[in-house]
Amino acid sequence: MTNDPWYLIQNVDEIPSPSLLVYPDRVAENVQRMIRMTGGPARLRPHIKTHKLPELIRQQRAAGITKFKCATIAEAEMALGCGALDLLLAYQPVGPNISRLITLIKRFPDATIRTIADDAEILRLLSEAATREGVEIDLLLDVDCGQHRSGTAPDSAALDLYRLIEMLPGLRPGGIHAYDGHIRDPDLEARRRRCEEASASVAAFKNRLLKAGLSVPRVVSGGTPTFPFHARNEGLECSPGTCVLWDHGYSTHFPDMDFLLAALVLTRVVSKPSAGRLCLDLGHKSIASEGPHPRVHLFALPEAEFVAHSEEHLVVATPRADAFAVGDCFYGAPWHICPTVALHGHAVVVKGGRAEERWAVAARERVLTV
Repeated sequence: MTNDPWYLIQNVDEIPSPSLLVYPDRVAENVQRMIRMTGGPARLRPHIKTHKLPELIRQQRAAGITKFKCATIAEAEMALGCGALDLLLAYQPVGPNISRLITLIKRFPDATIRTIADDAEILRLLSEAATREGVEIDLLLDVDCGQHRSGTAPDSAALDLYRLIEMLPGLRPGGIHAYDGHIRDPDLEARRRRCEEASASVAAFKNRLLKAGLSVPRVVSGGTPTFPFHARNEGLECSPGTCVLWDHGYSTHFPDMDFLLAALVLTRVVSKPSAGRLCLDLGHKSIASEGPHPRVHLFALPEAEFVAHSEEHLVVATPRADAFAVGDCFYGAPWHICPTVALHGHAVVVKGGRAEERWAVAARERVLTV
């Protein structure tokens, strides 16, 4: 038996840095925990923007998950090519993305492809394009339940928009999409209370639609922080994303959520510029940098103070700097895994303590073939 940490790679000398590392056995365990939380795969619609990897779509399909959620046409094309049977493009299509969406609908006739909208003019454009091409678009109304990023308030105007979906040719009312990404309270009870308040506004709007004689076949709700609460509501489809790979930010903020880190970064010391400092090859181009430090948790250097960060370099201060040499490796858990993945063209796949292969991060591209 070995007492080595789970993330160590025996053949690490063969891996260039910086690199994105994926541990598929831990991904598989996270997927099973998601399934157990909802009581089965039928109510899961995982968001694939976190990983953008065809292999992880196939892994989830093998676990019985058939429905997925995505944010780009490229992610949609990737998922459909991997056997997704029911796909929600959770991003209102505008401009050429309308015709690209219809191309996918025609190319994958055996799959159900849905999207969202919150604007009457976009509804009319989608209707015209669908009618012209002889297809039908299943369309969910995007409802703003408090984040104020996209979506329409659940009021009378929203009711009129939903009626418009039902009236326009080429469109089919698909239900409600409500993302509560603003609810990120570390305190479990506070997060639960805010989630219930946001969900109540959506439930009331759904009931209003039903009383008006409108069909509401589904409600797609939440992301990862509110997943534990939505998972208990059998009337919802859950769309967590980050929990497939997990990250240091969520593990810090939401210790109540029992998921495993399944993706890391590998970095090396490239310089020792002065006493007490190490320079690592983990710049903005290889680790998500949209937030303040810490942007990565270095397992072997938890006390590190982050003093400078630029395109290719990360300078840290530590009283233990003399214990490390130029060329030494560090393994790190990104604070935010989703944009970190998108910075890497490939992921190094670690199985049984060895780097066995590389997977292309296919959907980091904005265009595949469509």
